[in-house]
Amino acid sequence: MELIDLTLIWVGIVSFAIFMYVIMDGFDLGVGILFPFAPGDQARDDMMNSVAPVWDGNETWLILGGAGLLAAFPLMYAVMLPALYIGVFLMLAGLIFRGVAFEFRFKARGNRHLWDYSFNLGSTVAAFAQGAVVGAYIQGFNTENMQYVGGAFDWLTPFTVMTGLGVVVGYALLGVTWTIIKTEGEVQAWAYRLAPKLLATLMLFFLIVSIWTPLAHERVMARWLDNLGVLWIFPVLTLIVAATALRALMQRKEVVPFLCTLLIFALFLLGMAISKWPYAVPPTYTFHEAASDPGSQLFLLLGFLFVIPIVLGYTAWTYWVFRGKVSGKTGYGH
Repeated sequence: MELIDLTLIWVGIVSFAIFMYVIMDGFDLGVGILFPFAPGDQARDDMMNSVAPVWDGNETWLILGGAGLLAAFPLMYAVMLPALYIGVFLMLAGLIFRGVAFEFRFKARGNRHLWDYSFNLGSTVAAFAQGAVVGAYIQGFNTENMQYVGGAFDWLTPFTVMTGLGVVVGYALLGVTWTIIKTEGEVQAWAYRLAPKLLATLMLFFLIVSIWTPLAHERVMARWLDNLGVLWIFPVLTLIVAATALRALMQRKEVVPFLCTLLIFALFLLGMAISKWPYAVPPTYTFHEAASDPGSQLFLLLGFLFVIPIVLGYTAWTYWVFRGKVSGKTGYGH
């Protein structure tokens, strides 16, 4: 087993699970973020019906990623969880709140608007908390002897507020491009009008993060300047993909804008990984230092290699069964 770097394999597995969660739960969180701006109750019904068959299954990837982190990199849990208790609590509370609103909204008669607000609030809080947690990871943690020694609100800074808002906008873009795919008529026309504005706002956040991160972190600045001959491709690719998405929106294409938004998220996550590599708990501990015993990693790897294909299989099957446009008279709650 010495020829196999189990830690690198686990970095790949956890990264894959996090990426799958971001791209799959991101669009249904985005639908919730957009709820107050939808053109009427029927539009909100259509939007909710478009994610109803898949939203809870999408969150499986969050569980897989969290379980993988706990098993393979216990030091990350030991340091990051105390540092992010409030942020993680807000994220989980938001996810639970939106789940409750999801179920009760279709049963409500006289107070459905309250559950609309609840669905929007839970989705927005969960998305913001996820972005703030990402920002906290980028800015790093105060540690001594492998323990977190900072305060409960050290994660809440202007930088993490900015990354939180950036993820809210990004998820909203995923939600509106998903709505374009799944709806037609007035709802789709509204989504086509809104998407370019969200795309432009997301690119503004991308620009701010790209400038702010290296200026605030010397190590990130050195990483990009030392490898500028190769790394320049990432911001250029991001701009090309964004331009492709805008053109597809102008041409009223349905699938391309959603795929381009997914690619923008992938490029952003890859850029963040390059900036922080090889640190699991920046700026001190690497992934190898944060890793669990190789025997534990191998035992858990066998389980994950069994579970992941099953999750991929039922996810693909679900999306295939519920493919196509949603109808105003059918779906969840009817």
